[in-house]
Amino acid sequence: MRSHLRRFIELTNKTIALHAPIFEFGALQVHDDSELEDLRPLFPGQEYVGCDMRAGKGVDRVLNLHHLELLDESVGTAICMDTLEHVEYPRKAIDELHRVLQKNGVLIISSVMNFPIHAYPYDYWRFTPEGFRSLLKGFNHSFVGFDGPEDFPSTIVGVAFKGEVPDLAAFEAAFNQWQARNNKIIEHINKHGLGG
Repeated sequence: MRSHLRRFIELTNKTIALHAPIFEFGALQVHDDSELEDLRPLFPGQEYVGCDMRAGKGVDRVLNLHHLELLDESVGTAICMDTLEHVEYPRKAIDELHRVLQKNGVLIISSVMNFPIHAYPYDYWRFTPEGFRSLLKGFNHSFVGFDGPEDFPSTIVGVAFKGEVPDLAAFEAAFNQWQARNNKIIEHINKHGLGG
């Protein structure tokens, strides 16, 4: 989990009513950094289930996004951060996430675009904002954004609503601040390098 994505989940949770149970798909804590990678503390008192295709730290259930062994409409909120690039058939995975979401369910997703290959255990894809919009067409409404340069974003993020769409004014204002902050950091790194 990258720190700016944790902040994206925080801002989403503060500005949009998210429903339980909350399922995180891609929950394996690969860097063994619980403070950053464990999202459970962001949802105190709510049922939270960490899922991944592999067992390990942060994983409560081993599930495959291509065929989720979950009942229809059994998930309130699905979180899938920096996971779709590791899924061989992302459209099938999104269809499965849509199937298991409740009628008022929300999907929060991200993926990389301008990012090195990172095999956990495989790395198949890079997504554009239009790619996310295409993947999320089956939802009632979706918001897709990014950080980094418009012509070569670093990260693509999205929030998709299966049912009724809430007022997104507070979310969009928080997103604009998030994007501006990340863009300043990216510009600084591009200009001065990581150590500058």
